[in-house]
Amino acid sequence: MGDRHERWQAAERLALALTEGGMQRMHARTLAVFLFTDAETVTMGEIADRLGASAGSISGAIKALLAAGLIERLPAPGSRREHYRMRDDAWPTMFSSQNAYTQVMLKAADTGIATTAPDDAAHRRLTRMRDFYTFMLRELPGLLRRWEEEQRSASPPAR
Repeated sequence: MGDRHERWQAAERLALALTEGGMQRMHARTLAVFLFTDAETVTMGEIADRLGASAGSISGAIKALLAAGLIERLPAPGSRREHYRMRDDAWPTMFSSQNAYTQVMLKAADTGIATTAPDDAAHRRLTRMRDFYTFMLRELPGLLRRWEEEQRSASPPAR
């Protein structure tokens, strides 16, 4: 798919799918820019121009993508603008950073469990929630390790 117009239409379709999956629209469109750009780095201004969006909405999306671990800020000597790029390890980083969210969910479940009786349906649901997040926290490091091993074996050796 060499045509630039087709490329950016594909980016917008991806953004729409991410939005339908629950991501905020501008976050999804901004992520699509990072995924589909030919440039090594992009600035907020370049993203705003590409999307026809305000600097404020792009700023919020950048903050969210930084917090999720999908993108990173890079030093740009000689430039007054901040430059960003998609992280090479974006997807594992995002899942790793979710541990903070998981800790919040675990604490909420524990608080709920402590305030409900063992024979209460809410107690059972909260216990299941806690047990799920505990399981995920225990299993995720091994899964990420296997992903990294698979990526190393699939990559051609460096010269």
